[in-house]
Amino acid sequence: MNAALPTHAPVSCPVPDFGVSSDGLFVARLGDAAFAMIPKRNGGYFLGSGWRLSKSLSDWTRSDFFGHGGDVGDETAFRALVHEQTEHQAEKAALGRRESRTAVSTPWGPSQGAVCHGEGVVFHTTAGHGGFHLSPERNAKVHPLLRNVAGYYEEDAAWSAVATAWPDLFTALERRQAEEALRHSWPDAWEAIHGRALRPGESRARDAEAFAQDHAKDWVVISAIHSDHHPGFTEVVATLGGQRDPSAQKRRFIVPSKDYKVGPFGFVMDETRHVAYDGPSSFIGWRDRGRE
Repeated sequence: MNAALPTHAPVSCPVPDFGVSSDGLFVARLGDAAFAMIPKRNGGYFLGSGWRLSKSLSDWTRSDFFGHGGDVGDETAFRALVHEQTEHQAEKAALGRRESRTAVSTPWGPSQGAVCHGEGVVFHTTAGHGGFHLSPERNAKVHPLLRNVAGYYEEDAAWSAVATAWPDLFTALERRQAEEALRHSWPDAWEAIHGRALRPGESRARDAEAFAQDHAKDWVVISAIHSDHHPGFTEVVATLGGQRDPSAQKRRFIVPSKDYKVGPFGFVMDETRHVAYDGPSSFIGWRDRGRE
């Protein structure tokens, strides 16, 4: 059901400039786009982005960058990401997308700009959000597990349905991003399209389902606070399976803060090490009551 991959004539790639900012960041310029390897508060780096910085690279500062493009391991990884963007920009130019303005309404508000990716495939930007609108003919080709009957697909994740149905209209980077979004958010559709089950670690949604099944009868933390009454400890509230239903039974525990390391789907109480706690609470809602 998917269209063939692009066979456009190659377009020469723009050449990025690399350098160091005035405050010591590794930076790069790629046409109007600017990138920086920015330290995170708790260690590591993320890819920062800016736009149309007219100053020389050595005059750039952290305040010139506003976007967040995900984690970056080191300078080698930063350079690889910039070169990936270089190829992406060249492929976009080869695709020949057309920009326009059109007075139409979308689920996200009035369109403030439109980019035609192909006949019947239009991306709209609005004041607060954006996404694709497909013609009925195009929309009929979207996989049934992903299809929106009105033909609208928001830009955060649902757009991956459009790229999956029409890969010839997207760059290699966009296709990889769409596959990742599909795998993590719509694993049933991914498995139906690819004809195999996802393995542990390949899909956040699948891993979350497995976590919920494995820990349905365990106490899983739903809120935590540093204890005012027990320095060096964290007071937590847990429910069975991490349920957030207001009627769910809750239990408090005290955990050494050095041991309180939350995983991707929550912290599971070990009742052989963590004892249920009925003492004075640092939670406002628990200060005048005991354990439920």
